[in-house]
Amino acid sequence: MKRTEFLVLTGIIGIVVMMVIPINPTLLSFLIMVNVFVSLTVLLLAMRSSDPLEFSVFPTLLLITTIFRLSLNISSTRLILSTGHPGKVIETFGSFVTKGNIVVGFIVFLIIVIVQFIVITRGAERVAEVAARFTLDAMPGKQISIDADLNAGIITDAEARDRRQRIEREADFYGAMDGASKFVKGDVIANMLIVAINIVGGFVVGVAMNHGSIGSTLSHYTILSIGDGLVSSIPALLLSTATGIIVTRANSANTLGGDLVGQFLADPRILYVVAAFIALLGLVTPIPMLVTWPISAAAVLVARRLHVEQTRSKQAEEEKSLRAKKDETKKPESVLSLLGVEPIEFEFGYGLIPLVDAKQGGDLLDRVVMIRRQLALEMGMMVPIIRLRDNISLKPSEYSIKIRGAEVANGEIMMGYFLAMSPGVDDPAVVGVPTKDPTFGLPALWVNAQMRVRAEASGYTVVDPASVVATHITEVLKRHAHELMGRQETKALLDHIKETAPALVDEVVPNNLTLGQVQRVLANLLRERVSIRDMITILETLADSAHITKDPDMLTEYVRQALGRQICHQFRVPDQPLTVLTFSPAVEETLQQSLVTHDNGTFIGLDPTVSQQVYRRLREESNRLSGQGKTSVLLTHPQLRMPVSRWLARYLPDLVVLSYNELDPAVDIESGGVVNL
Repeated sequence: MKRTEFLVLTGIIGIVVMMVIPINPTLLSFLIMVNVFVSLTVLLLAMRSSDPLEFSVFPTLLLITTIFRLSLNISSTRLILSTGHPGKVIETFGSFVTKGNIVVGFIVFLIIVIVQFIVITRGAERVAEVAARFTLDAMPGKQISIDADLNAGIITDAEARDRRQRIEREADFYGAMDGASKFVKGDVIANMLIVAINIVGGFVVGVAMNHGSIGSTLSHYTILSIGDGLVSSIPALLLSTATGIIVTRANSANTLGGDLVGQFLADPRILYVVAAFIALLGLVTPIPMLVTWPISAAAVLVARRLHVEQTRSKQAEEEKSLRAKKDETKKPESVLSLLGVEPIEFEFGYGLIPLVDAKQGGDLLDRVVMIRRQLALEMGMMVPIIRLRDNISLKPSEYSIKIRGAEVANGEIMMGYFLAMSPGVDDPAVVGVPTKDPTFGLPALWVNAQMRVRAEASGYTVVDPASVVATHITEVLKRHAHELMGRQETKALLDHIKETAPALVDEVVPNNLTLGQVQRVLANLLRERVSIRDMITILETLADSAHITKDPDMLTEYVRQALGRQICHQFRVPDQPLTVLTFSPAVEETLQQSLVTHDNGTFIGLDPTVSQQVYRRLREESNRLSGQGKTSVLLTHPQLRMPVSRWLARYLPDLVVLSYNELDPAVDIESGGVVNL
C-alpha cells in the first residue's frame, strides 16, 4: 500500500475512533484548527478549479470532512458536559462572539447558522440537483455527437473512447454532488441541535449535579456551546460555499489517496496563504501558538517541497524542449525554414524604435495597416504582411525597405524634428537641417517644433517623421507592386472573384489561359500603376481576347483599352483637361522602324545617341509640365505604347505612357508639347 493511501485510511479510522474515545482538550483544539485549515483550503481549491474533473474527489472529501466535524462535535460535547473545559479554541470563539453578553452572542450565532442553512446550503443543494438532471438529459446528445465525429473521421477510436469516459465521469460527478449536498444540509441541522443539547445538558449538569448557581451555569455553558457551534459552523460554511462553487464542475479513475494528495496539494501557493492565516490566528488571538504554529510550519514545509519539485519538473521540461530544438536543427531538412524570404520588410535603427513602440506613442504599426487598406482600394491588390524589425547594423536614425530580401529604398529620420518641404519660394526665416525628402528626393529641411509654426505659415508642407516613413513605404509598394503579384496572390484574387462570378473565372482559368498568363497581365498593369481593382472588366476582356492571342503583352494592351476610362481619370488632374506630350511624326517613324521582336516581347532598338536625345527632350518637357502642376503623360501609337513604356521605365519611371486607343472620349485632351530631335 502506498504511503499516501495508508495515511488517508489511518486518518479516516481515527475519525471514527474519536467518536468513542475521549480526547485531550489541547488535542481537540489542534484538530479543530486542522478542520479550519482543511475547509479553507478546499474553498480556495474550488475557486481555483476551472474544470470539475480537476477536483473530482470533492464529493467524497465533503463526506469525510462532515464526519470529521461530527466527531469533533461529539468530542467537544463530551468535554463540555464532563469537565466544562473543552479547550482554548472553543472558549476563545465563544468569548469572542459573546463579548460578555450571551444573548448577543447567541443571536449572532443563530444568524450565521440561518445564513448558512437557508441561503448557501439550500442554494447549493438546488444547483447540484439541477446540474445533475441537465447532465443526465444531455448524455444521449453528447454520445450521438461523438458517434457522428467518429463516423466522419474527425476523431479516432481512442479519442471517442476518452470522450465517452469523460461524459460518464461527469454524470457520476454531478450525481454524487446531488447526494453530497444533502450531507451539508444535514450537518447544519445537526449542528443547531448539538448546540441546543449542549446548553440544556450543561445546565442540568451544572445545576443538578454540580450544584452551581443558575446564572453562572447558564452563562458558562452557553458560551461554550456557542463556541463549539462556531468552530463547527465556520468550516461547514466554507464547505457549503465550496459546494456551490464546485457543483458546476466526476469521479476519478485514480485512488482516493492519490486524488486527495495529488489534487489537494496541487498548488503550493495556496498552502502558503493558509499557513499564514493559521499562524496569524496564534498571534492576534488567545489561541496558543502551540496549536497554530505547528500547522502553519507543516504547511510551509509541504508547500516548499512541492514548489521545489514543480520547479525541477519545469526546468526538466524546458531542458527537454531545448534539447529537442537542438536535435531539430541538426536534421538536414531543418535548413528549409531558413530558405524563405519575407515579401516586404521594414528595418530600422534603434533610434527609430519610438516610431513603432506604442508605449512610447508610436503609431507606425497602425499606419502600416492603413497603408495596406489604402493600396487595396487604390491598386486593387492584397499587400502581404509588412515585417517590421530593428537592425543594429543600421545607423540609429536610418531605415531600409526590402522587397523579397533585397533593399529597394532607404532613408534617415531625425526624431523630434519635422520635415518641411518648400512650396517653391524659400523663406530665409525658416531654418533647419538641409536634407532631401526620402520619397521623392525633393530638397527639404528638418525643423524643430518651434520652427514648424513658421514653416507652415510660409506655405511649407510640414510632416512628422511617422508620416514621412508611411509615405515612403506607400510609394515603394506602388512602385514595386508588380513584384508582389505572384501566382499565389493571383490565385487568391481569382478565388475571391469566383464567389460572385464563378462562370467568368472558370472561362478564363483554366479553360482559355493559365494562371501564369493571368498573373503576367496583372503584373504588367501594376508595373505602370494601373489599378486592378476592377477584376470583372479585366477578366471579361481576357475571356474575349484569349481566342485572338495568348501573349500576355498583347492581352495587357487589350485590358488597358477596356480600362481606358479608369486610366484617363486616374492620371488627370480633376476638373482639368488631360495634358499630353506626343512624338513628332519623324520621331514616331524612327521608333516604329527600330522595333525588335523577341520571344519575350517587343522592344525599342534605337541608336544610343538618338536615345539620349529623346530622353533629354522628354525630361525637359516633363519637368516643364510638372512645374505647372500637371501630370506628365506621353501619348503614342498603340503599337508603340508597350515598347516605349519599357524603353523609358529606367530613365523616366514617373512618365505615364498612353495609347490613342486608351483615351476616354469624355475626357478633354490638350497638347502639352511635341518631342522633336
